[in-house]
Amino acid sequence: MPHHSAPIYLDFNAGAPMRTSVRESMIEALDDTGNASSVHSHGRRARGRIEAAREDVARLCGVRARAVTFVSGGTEANVMALTPVWQDQGAPVYLDKLFMSAIEHPSVMTGGRFPVADQAVVPVDTNGVILPEALKQVVKDADPSLISVMAANNETGVIQPLAEIGAIAQEHGHFFHVDAVQAAGRMPIDLDTWQADAVTLSAHKIGGPQGIGALVVRSTARVPAPLMIGGGQENWRRGGTENVAAVAGFGAAAREALEETGDTRHLLELKTRMEAGLRRICPSTMIFGEDAKRLANTTCFAVPGISAETALIAFDLERVSVSSGSACSSGKVSVSHVLTAMGVNEDLARCALRISLGWNTSGTDIERLLDVWPKIVDRLNPEARHEAA
Repeated sequence: MPHHSAPIYLDFNAGAPMRTSVRESMIEALDDTGNASSVHSHGRRARGRIEAAREDVARLCGVRARAVTFVSGGTEANVMALTPVWQDQGAPVYLDKLFMSAIEHPSVMTGGRFPVADQAVVPVDTNGVILPEALKQVVKDADPSLISVMAANNETGVIQPLAEIGAIAQEHGHFFHVDAVQAAGRMPIDLDTWQADAVTLSAHKIGGPQGIGALVVRSTARVPAPLMIGGGQENWRRGGTENVAAVAGFGAAAREALEETGDTRHLLELKTRMEAGLRRICPSTMIFGEDAKRLANTTCFAVPGISAETALIAFDLERVSVSSGSACSSGKVSVSHVLTAMGVNEDLARCALRISLGWNTSGTDIERLLDVWPKIVDRLNPEARHEAA
């Protein structure tokens, strides 16, 4: 039977649909010739686009424009930040260890440029929140090191107590990095309040193009050693000819994301309605991290006995795109390391689905999701409709 309804996209944490303003900015830049390092008028115009976008990304983070270094995405930005060698006031500083939480993105969990022997993982509670006191015990006697904690988790949406973590880093002479990829556009990014030395961003999570991100520092006097060396691009912090169109698109996305940061009530309303609906359909629905502060757009849930893999296929056949855990891990059979760190048992973790909303999600999208879910449940595990949590 053919489908007449339009496809529904509810996987914004994996990548958001491109905004109209972004597409327009990119086409304008693509129609222009010029290497931003050239001094002629074409080159100067390309340079102008990059610097305008740098201002936009800086405003999203509340920093000065020269604190922003454009890179190829969140992963490169994370690897760039996770280095034992930093420059502080022009002198090299050698950091001893990397302390990271157990629920970080894979690009942080791999430790960046720190040797495996110098990496330490700090546990989280059952809601997936790092406990500042536990962190303090681990780092208080360490030599100057790097602490890396994400602002909000990509799978559960759980927000970390960044200001408290930053205060601990400051008190014990450590550097602090925040992966803010999922936070951008969904909560304020504030390097001063967090006392973060660096944060990382990715354009495609906020409706910009894929393949462009940024490392943003609080002070240009304290920066990580470059990952990519070459010409003097990006203030000597990242070699390689800049992707002008992608940078311009990132700037446009950052402008709109900044406006949305101030008011996430619409998303919260949709999420609340959706979670109530999921529970009404299946009383046994488990929502992960629900007792912690979460982003307004993210729900990670499971219905015992309904495997995520099968449910994803069923949703896809109904033309509804959701995900299980993080997109970077999809296609692998392994259980989410985030849910494992939260103490979720393996059987339940294999049932975890993630729904993430964004800039163009509508009430109709949520109604459609809640319309197809009972049919899917009835096919896969009809008992789940009646089992209490």
